Amino acid sequence: MVSTKLWTTSVGFHQICWLKQSAGKNNLSGDDLVSSLEGSNKWPKASHQVFHRLWSEHGALVHAQQEVQAMLSISQLVDMQWKLGMAVSSDTCRSLSSPYVSLLLKIVEPSGQIYQRSFEMTIPQFQNFHKQFKEMAAVMETV
Repeated sequence: MVSTKLWTTSVGFHQICWLKQSAGKNNLSGDDLVSSLEGSNKWPKASHQVFHRLWSEHGALVHAQQEVQAMLSISQLVDMQWKLGMAVSSDTCRSLSSPYVSLLLKIVEPSGQIYQRSFEMTIPQFQNFHKQFKEMAAVMETV
C-alpha cells in the first residue's frame, strides 16, 4: 500500500513540474494558467486557487529563469586544429608568397550534433585573434 501512495505522489509531482515548465515556456498569466487547468479534470478546484496565487507571484521569475537557461544553452568548442600555410598564387595575382593560418573548429551543439567550421586568416589577423583569446583567458581566471 505504501508503494501505491508513493507512485501517486510521484505522478502528481511530475504533473506539477510539467505544468510549471509549460506555463513558464508560454509565459502564461495566473488567469491563463487557471483557465487551462479548468479544461482538465486532473486538478481539484481548490488547487486552482493555490496555483493562481503562486503563479501570479512567481510565474514571471520562472519565465525569466527559463529564458536565461535557453540563452546559456550554447555550442561548445571541443577541438581546434591549425596549420600555417603559404599562398603562392590566386586568381588575381600570379605570385603572392603571403603566409596564412588555417583553423578548423569542431563544435558540439546543445542537441549533441557535431559540426566543423574552417576559416583562414592572415598573420596579423591571427595575432589579433590570439591576443583576444589571451584576454578572454585572463578574464575567465578571475571568475
